[in-house]
Amino acid sequence: MRGNRIDRISPEPIPTERSGNMVVVDGGGRTLMPGLIDAHWHALLVRPSTALLLQAEVGYLNLLAGAEAQATLLRGFTTVRDLGGPVFALKQAIDEGTVAGPRIYPSGAMITITSGHGDFRSSFEVPRVVGSPQSRGEKVGAAMIADSPDEVRVRVREQLLQGASQIKLTAGGGVASPHSPLDASTFTESELRAAVEAAENWGTYVTVHAYTSASIRRAISAGVKCVEHGHLMDESTAQLIATKGIWLSTQPFPDEMADAFPKGSVEHTKALQVFAGTDKTYALAKKHKVKLAFGTDILFSSALARRQGELLASLLRWFKPAEVLAMATSTNAELMALSGPRNPYPGKLGVVEEGALADLLLVDGDPLADIKLLTNPEKNLLVIMKDGKIYKNSLR
Repeated sequence: MRGNRIDRISPEPIPTERSGNMVVVDGGGRTLMPGLIDAHWHALLVRPSTALLLQAEVGYLNLLAGAEAQATLLRGFTTVRDLGGPVFALKQAIDEGTVAGPRIYPSGAMITITSGHGDFRSSFEVPRVVGSPQSRGEKVGAAMIADSPDEVRVRVREQLLQGASQIKLTAGGGVASPHSPLDASTFTESELRAAVEAAENWGTYVTVHAYTSASIRRAISAGVKCVEHGHLMDESTAQLIATKGIWLSTQPFPDEMADAFPKGSVEHTKALQVFAGTDKTYALAKKHKVKLAFGTDILFSSALARRQGELLASLLRWFKPAEVLAMATSTNAELMALSGPRNPYPGKLGVVEEGALADLLLVDGDPLADIKLLTNPEKNLLVIMKDGKIYKNSLR
């Protein structure tokens, strides 16, 4: 390594002049691989409950997120694409070295409509009057409500002003939001186009939360470059995604993830309905050779976050180990690069090659032969490096 880059790779010993700043790690025949990338993460929404999110001081939420950021990095995830939440301060603290954590590609607040996924207001908080105080979710920067093309442009530009690398809109109903049925298509095409235009003017792209074929097709018509989830889409929509070269960032949701919500609640029921579509979604993506990204979308559960590597390994149900590892490294890195000039970390991620950013893991074993090694990072990830800095070294 030299600085934060991989300087040289060789099958032969590389001569070194040991100095006070040099660290030599003997891998001892173990496996060196790129740091993992989670393409759908919510750094500030992992540890708090929904109630805490809507009540706690933002400072406390950031302290929770800082602790979770370090835990995320020590699970081997050196990069995350954050798709909704006030993460700009956390990202700054990580980049400055104040807090240990992964690289963050921030979206800022996810943009929604009145009654859409991300609108957590109660019925007594409507009607909304122009110029009235923002809702709690808007004040903390978790979500912003926009109900016209002009409002969408403003909200998109606000996120770009704060440093968003890509923009996230909720184009259809969601699980966690109490007022947004799964079958609902939310933004109009003109509203989605306004977001796409504003993002493209800044050299970046829009991704949308969307489960159903109707919401996905409308978003594609508006020029969206990436779809999150897609668990309720039909085959013709999967074929359209492939034909148009759209990214599908989807997740292998386990059924127990629904337990983040009270059993019998609307949210719990919706979660199980979405999760039932997981197998079909991956099958369609494989059949039509969709550009597929891996993410977890873990919300409101530090216990589930600890299983981040386990969720990655669960992709063995549909893919070979080499395909899984490529998806969570080099393929996800291609999606990160879609931010173009808004990419906060210029350089090559997700590969072990000369000149690439030095995000590396030393695995005690061969994950190509046993990918489940990544489900126990505390034991099996002996060295974790991000940006050329070692955050864990069990071989000292």
